[in-house]
Amino acid sequence: MVPPRHFDDQEEQALVAAVTEAGNARDQAIIVLMLHTGLRAHEVCTLTRAHVRLGKRSGTIVVQGKRNKYREISLNATARAALAAYDPTLSKPQLHDATPLFLSEKRRASLTERGLGYLIKKYAERARIRDVSPHDLRHRFGYRMAASVPLHRLAQLMGHDSLDTTMIYVQGTKADLQQDVERIAWR
Repeated sequence: MVPPRHFDDQEEQALVAAVTEAGNARDQAIIVLMLHTGLRAHEVCTLTRAHVRLGKRSGTIVVQGKRNKYREISLNATARAALAAYDPTLSKPQLHDATPLFLSEKRRASLTERGLGYLIKKYAERARIRDVSPHDLRHRFGYRMAASVPLHRLAQLMGHDSLDTTMIYVQGTKADLQQDVERIAWR
């Protein structure tokens, strides 16, 4: 299996800066949400207002993932703030609201995976980052979480059935491996 492309810290910061500078609240919420939840492109595009539970100190998103698997993803303060800035009414319960959370600006219907890919590419180009897909944002989340979360919890967050699938996120990048071997260098 080919390891995922790893965003480094500077690339992530550049992408967030690009969408903050040039994007609207919807675009900012999408990119922040993907970086802070690891949602798949399909999951982002099928979110409805009813899937979001947003409070001041906690929040979750309910997702129907691959093979119709249900999971709840906790939202950190950054993701909650981005969603609240996008739509302040999300803090009120939306239990039966099937309205898509993210609408396409052209069609006024659910954002499509193709539209999401275009959105990510637009801001990546603005940030001077090449070859970025929505899945790369998912990988960035997985890679960052793998540094601090036990593997079984990461699998749960990512919606993986198998720990073997999750293992890809604990593989070090070339830079990680270089840093590791440098620790034993004689000075």
